[in-house]
Order: sequence, then C-alpha cells, then structure tokens
Amino acid sequence: MTITIHVPAVLRTCCQGAAELSLVAASVRAVLEDIERSHPALYSSICDETGAVRRHVNLFVNTSHMRDREGLDTALAPADVVTIMPAVSGG
Repeated sequence: MTITIHVPAVLRTCCQGAAELSLVAASVRAVLEDIERSHPALYSSICDETGAVRRHVNLFVNTSHMRDREGLDTALAPADVVTIMPAVSGG
C-alpha cells in the first residue's frame, strides 16, 4: 500500500528538496523505519537517538494526530497521508 508523506519546507533539505515522499508501509513505525534507511537526516530531525518522535514534532495520519490513535503502531491504509509538522514558535 502506498502512503504519501508530506514534508514541511523546513525539513526538505533533508530529503533532496522533496515536498512529498511515497512509500509502502503498514504503520507509522514502518514509515519511520523506511525514512531512517532512505533519508537519515530527515529521520534525525523527526526522531531522537532512542527512536522516539521528538517532543516538538507532530505526526498526523490524515487529520488525526498519531498520539491520539495508536502512536507509532497506528495502522495505515492505502492512500493515507502522513504529515510531518514541527512545532513553530516565535514572538
């Protein structure tokens, strides 16, 4: 099943400027494992050294935050969209 990953502008340098990635994955965890292999700099921006999603990064599956579902074990269906959304701050 093909999943689309939306990459925010701030992280596109980590994946050769791609705004979207397409990959085959059955869960959010599998998405991150694929990103770790294919785009290690992007993975490091999303996950810490223990493999946990960084506190300031949010991952959405379609319109639902993965933390409100089954976390990294959130199952994915064909055509799902995973959006990487780093926190924004300023003043």
